[in-house]
Amino acid sequence: MTKVLGMGNALVDVMTRLNDDKILKEFNLPKGSMQLVSREFSNRLLASTLGLQKVQSSGGSAANTIHGLAHLGVESGFVGKIGKDNLGKFFQKDMEQSGISTTLFYDLEETGRSIALISPDSERTFATYLGAAVDLQEEDVISDLYEGYGFFHIEGYLVQNQGLIRKALRLAKSNGLTTSIDMASYNVVSENKAILKQLVEEYVDIVFANEQEAEAFTGKKPKDAIKTIAGMCRIAVIKMGIKGSFIRQGNQQFQTGIVEVNSIDSTGAGDLYGSGFLYGLTKGLSISRCAEIGALCGGYITEVVGAKLDKEKWDIIKDKIKDIEQ
Repeated sequence: MTKVLGMGNALVDVMTRLNDDKILKEFNLPKGSMQLVSREFSNRLLASTLGLQKVQSSGGSAANTIHGLAHLGVESGFVGKIGKDNLGKFFQKDMEQSGISTTLFYDLEETGRSIALISPDSERTFATYLGAAVDLQEEDVISDLYEGYGFFHIEGYLVQNQGLIRKALRLAKSNGLTTSIDMASYNVVSENKAILKQLVEEYVDIVFANEQEAEAFTGKKPKDAIKTIAGMCRIAVIKMGIKGSFIRQGNQQFQTGIVEVNSIDSTGAGDLYGSGFLYGLTKGLSISRCAEIGALCGGYITEVVGAKLDKEKWDIIKDKIKDIEQ
C-alpha cells in the first residue's frame, strides 16, 4: 500500500505581512519566536491586523506534509480535530480540495489557528492558539482509521498527549504501516525527551528532525546525532536548512545539498521536505533519491509566503522529480 495517513494539529495558518515591527512590541511577542496564546489574545491580534495583507490556508506540521504528498499524486488522508465554525469549514474544504480524505472530529472549542507575523526583513513570529486541535483524544483513534494505508506520519507536537501519540503509533505498527514522526520543535523535544525516545525505539521507522531538535533529542551535533537516531529507528533524517540534510539508514549515510531558489519565507520548508522524502519511499526509491526530492520540495516552498504552492510550482517540481526518478 502506498497511501499515506497523517495525524496532527488541525490549524488554519493566517500569514500576515507587517509594515513594521511595532505590533510585535505592542503584543510583547519576541521577534522570531513561536508563542502559544489564548483565544482572547489571538482574537485581539487578529483585530489589530485587520487592514494588513493576509494569506489563509490549512496548516499544522503533519497537515502540511500530507498536503504536499497529495499534490505529488500520492493518495493521502488526515486525522485531526476542528471546531464547528467557519475556520473549521475552511480547513476541511482546503484539505479536501487537494484530494485529501479527511477524518475530522469536532470539538466545542474554536478551530486552532496560527497567526504568522512576517516582518519586513522576512523574519516570522508565530502566535498560535491551538483550540480544538489539542482536544484530539486517545479514544478518537481506532484501528479502522488505518485501513488501506501503507504509511503513517505524525507530528511530534502530539506528544503533549502521551496516551494519544502512543496509541496512534502502536495501532499503525500493529496494522503493518511504515511509521514516521517529525520532531516538531526543540522545546517540545526537550520537555518530552524520555517518552519520545521510548516511542521512537518501539514504534517509529523514520525520524525527521532539524539541527536543534536532533541536539535536544541526543545532546549531540548533527554528525553524531544522526548515528544515534539511526540506531533507534530504520531511517534518520536531520534537516539543516541551507546546509542541506543528513540521512542515515543502518551503516549507509548521505548528505544532500539544497536547491537554489529565490527564498523569501521558510514557513513549511521542513514539512514539505517530509512530503518529498515520503513520496520517494512510496515509489520505492533509494534514500538518497528520497532526500533529493525532499530538498526539492522544501526548497521551492520558500519561494512563496506560507506553506502552500500553486499548480505552476507543483508542475515544475513534478518535472524535476521525473529527472531524479530516472
